[in-house]
Amino acid sequence: MGLRPLLPSPRTSAVDSTVAGGMAAGVYPGEMPFEGLLITEIFESLQGETSLSGLPFTFVRLTGCNLRCTYCDTAYAFHGGLKMSVEDVIGKVEAFGHRRVLLTGGEPLLQRATPRLARELASRGFDVSIETHGEHPIDEVAGVARIVMDVKTPTSGMSRGGYRANLPLLRETDEVKFVIASEGDYAWARDVVRSGEIPTREILFSPALPARDTPGEYPGVRLDWLARRIVEDRLPVRFQYQLHKLIWGADVRGV
Repeated sequence: MGLRPLLPSPRTSAVDSTVAGGMAAGVYPGEMPFEGLLITEIFESLQGETSLSGLPFTFVRLTGCNLRCTYCDTAYAFHGGLKMSVEDVIGKVEAFGHRRVLLTGGEPLLQRATPRLARELASRGFDVSIETHGEHPIDEVAGVARIVMDVKTPTSGMSRGGYRANLPLLRETDEVKFVIASEGDYAWARDVVRSGEIPTREILFSPALPARDTPGEYPGVRLDWLARRIVEDRLPVRFQYQLHKLIWGADVRGV
């Protein structure tokens, strides 16, 4: 497939130590005193999640997140990153030549310039998707990009209910995702779905498998268990498993 990460996602470069000092002290990218973006990596791959799973995308992973979910698999994006202008990022995206672009993180909407990046990409003919944790307002990008919004389940440790303020801004073509990391998460998510408050056509249930390296951090669920429950409860949701982890493994970056 010729995957070509355009940025090496450095952890300890001089650039990291320059721009990440404030973040280490609890300052997030949206509060950084410049108009550009902090970027962890830009790469091309297949979309591993959502209803567009399997399609080629350019991925732009922005640095920083204000949540610390128990099952987070992108903690390397919490700090560091390269300082880039919006035009620089667009230039890197254009070099890959894919029509679809995903802005992800971390939490991409914490950065002030992210809405501008989304608008500029859309104006140049790109189909833009944004993955967001759901606990930050989406008003500046609603209608500009396809929103893939998490609803944080109890086992995440970050279930604060902020997603409800975003629900009226979602379109039918946006998507809502629940990460199911315990049987309790499933029951909770099932009740939210049955409440009818989710306005989108695509509701995703994504299993977090039991953790091998840190047992007990969260219970996790088996793939077959979740699949059976969805069918038995006749839920109008899409079961999804992270395709990129199936192909390349759980700990590989830039895919």
